[in-house]
Amino acid sequence: MSFAKAFVTGVVVKAPEKRFTQNDMAIAGFSVNIDSQNETILRVVAFGNLAENISATIAQGDNVAIEGRLQVNTYKLPNGKDKKVFEINANAVEKIGQNSQNSSVSSEVKSDNIVSFNQDEIAQDLIDEDEIPF
Repeated sequence: MSFAKAFVTGVVVKAPEKRFTQNDMAIAGFSVNIDSQNETILRVVAFGNLAENISATIAQGDNVAIEGRLQVNTYKLPNGKDKKVFEINANAVEKIGQNSQNSSVSSEVKSDNIVSFNQDEIAQDLIDEDEIPF
């Protein structure tokens, strides 16, 4: 298992599913297509208040920007081969553009790492250039 900071944008291809841990902590998971050829789909997972807000405001077809940790898990398949699964543990999710069924986000949601902004705004603001290693 390895971790790296990730900033991705994409289209939600599988709507968020909310479930709860035994301690009643919310967990939301959804899938995002991050390329135009529909070949790269990442699983996104969020916990707590962020998970609650994602499940209430993000829908299939929404354009989103995600900041979190990229986690690469390796599993052994029954045939003995290794399989790598890429997942983002989200710290923040932002709805971008107006291509969504639910384009308005309430102010209490904005305080919990989900905000809505117009497509005219630059997504580059999500990336702190001092954090890029090259």
